[in-house]
Amino acid sequence: MTLRNLVLSGAVATLLCGCGMMQPVDDPLPGRIAELEGRLAALERMLASGSLIDLTVQMDELQREQAGLLGRVQTIENESSTTAVRQRDLYNDLDARIQNLERGSMSGSMGANSAVSGGAMVLPVPGGSDRANYEAAFELLKEQRYPQAGEAFQQFLRAFPESPLANNAQYWLAESHYVTDQFAEALAQFQLVVSAYPRSGKIPDALLKIGYSNYELEQWAAARAALSRVATEFPDSTAARLAAQRLRRMDEEGR
Repeated sequence: MTLRNLVLSGAVATLLCGCGMMQPVDDPLPGRIAELEGRLAALERMLASGSLIDLTVQMDELQREQAGLLGRVQTIENESSTTAVRQRDLYNDLDARIQNLERGSMSGSMGANSAVSGGAMVLPVPGGSDRANYEAAFELLKEQRYPQAGEAFQQFLRAFPESPLANNAQYWLAESHYVTDQFAEALAQFQLVVSAYPRSGKIPDALLKIGYSNYELEQWAAARAALSRVATEFPDSTAARLAAQRLRRMDEEGR
């Protein structure tokens, strides 16, 4: 028996139970049957037209769109992670390039802008601003003219002790000694970065180089202390990752 026949049979049985209480003229049975037939016909037309199928298809499409959005979110997250990795790689590259200059040429002279006058070093840009002199000193460093760069940064610190660039100048002064294997002097200058500029953004790098300098001086305990401090105080920095690498190397060497 079909769904239509079952529904109609039930409706007829229900309506017949009340027939004895109604007058024939008021009998609603034909109208109720007609109503049920109309509703069943409407349901059959809906099924035949595929409306429910359309709803299912639409639901599937929405689910696919949701999956697509989730995929885009994951892509964005992956791109963000990739950007962070690229920034760390850029830092590593710069650090490696500076360290590779350790055996570079030490020849050259200060030139006209950094000439010695009366036995005293003058600023690279006499009468210039702190930024102009800082950039001139940094240019000497990039040109591998380390002694001249160190002198220029030292003169900068004397002339502009309150400059916002003073902490960076102190760091690069220390670096000019480190790349020429003057590890004892480099160590003292890197320590000045930490003590004189405790809020400097160069603190993680200075601590790393304090560890490196102590390592070169075979001061193993001091090297470990500085490198461990980087990892503890600046765990998310690239300097911390480099410190961890050097600590592992020390472990392998039995230092």
